[in-house]
Amino acid sequence: MKKTACWLGLLSVLGTSGAHAANQEIRALFQPDPSQPNKNVFINKTPNSGYCASHPAQCADNNMFSIQVPIRFSSFTPMFSGNGVWVKVPSEWRQLNVINHETQQTSIVEVRISGIGSKFQLSKPVTELTGQTDVLEGHRKLWTGNSWVYAPPPCQYSGVGYYSPTTYQFFWKTPQPGTCIKTAAFDVGHMSFEYLDIAYELRTPDPLSMSSGLYTGSLTYSVGRGSADFTMGPFMGADDGNLTLDFVLDVQHTLKVDLPPGGNRITLQPEGGWQRWLNSGRAPERLFSDQTFHISASSRFKMYLECGSGTVTACGLWNEGTNYGTPIIVSVTLPNGLTDTSGRPVKRQELFPQESRAIVFQPGIYVDRKPGTLHFEIDKANTERILKADRGNRYSSTVVVIWDSEI
Repeated sequence: MKKTACWLGLLSVLGTSGAHAANQEIRALFQPDPSQPNKNVFINKTPNSGYCASHPAQCADNNMFSIQVPIRFSSFTPMFSGNGVWVKVPSEWRQLNVINHETQQTSIVEVRISGIGSKFQLSKPVTELTGQTDVLEGHRKLWTGNSWVYAPPPCQYSGVGYYSPTTYQFFWKTPQPGTCIKTAAFDVGHMSFEYLDIAYELRTPDPLSMSSGLYTGSLTYSVGRGSADFTMGPFMGADDGNLTLDFVLDVQHTLKVDLPPGGNRITLQPEGGWQRWLNSGRAPERLFSDQTFHISASSRFKMYLECGSGTVTACGLWNEGTNYGTPIIVSVTLPNGLTDTSGRPVKRQELFPQESRAIVFQPGIYVDRKPGTLHFEIDKANTERILKADRGNRYSSTVVVIWDSEI
């Protein structure tokens, strides 16, 4: 019996940086978990940097991840009282296609930016700009609406605010699209934002619907002024024009079949055994045997037969004395959680020789070492024929049942 293992997951493409574009990898992984067979989701494996690295509990509660991107914004003209910093990020859901270049199968990943932060640098101490002697009070007075720990709507407060006389580190949540404006209450002069802390959320495809392999795709955001996806308003220029998120989906599926010891030797008998038939003097209705196996599966797979003897339509058993044959019917019953491609339970689904006639099955959940049954049968007409014609001779052959994840 041939068994094929199939592996599937969500990984990342390494990013590269250039003078006018920044790349950032996003990694995730699917592996079936026997302890949680109903939890069929990708796990983000991208190391957190920035906000979520410092506040992991906050991000875990909001299903949020963060990356710190080396994109710098700088004012290209002095900022005066009444000027503002207009923070806008792509907080709406956006889609990208990822493709398995071996199978050409595609899936959709969705991503949204759910938070933004940075550390701004002032050209002069905040006490000098505002006339305040206390640094914290200076940061509070420099902007209308208090310091940068307080996010203007539609952005939301996250509790992050670290400061020095010339710097302020902040982070805001962005639950909905819009521009969050901080207006200067004093002349600020030149200022810069040293990096971007970007929090993001992911919607990944159902890994059980995907075949094995790596899926890659990219999503590019514009960075700068005006209508750019990421902007700090009309007074701030960026040193990168684009930010590209590169994805690789590496889904690691399981397909494993186990037979009990001796389960590869099948003996066909009538209902109740041969003695019952011999005592009654009647021909049995059929000869059959049911063989239990255990299967673990998290991806689609196909089944078909390879025959030691037979025809293109059925495997056969051969009479050892006369070399005459009889067809044998092989079918399969699969455990709950595995269905045919129409979503129906699999009960005595007949299997056929040749890969071109393979039957495809699919999981609704991860099935971990659940029992199924192979059914071997000679029908009534052929049972009667061989018992009359070849009484006392043994029929034998080899039938290979194949589970194959390569679809």
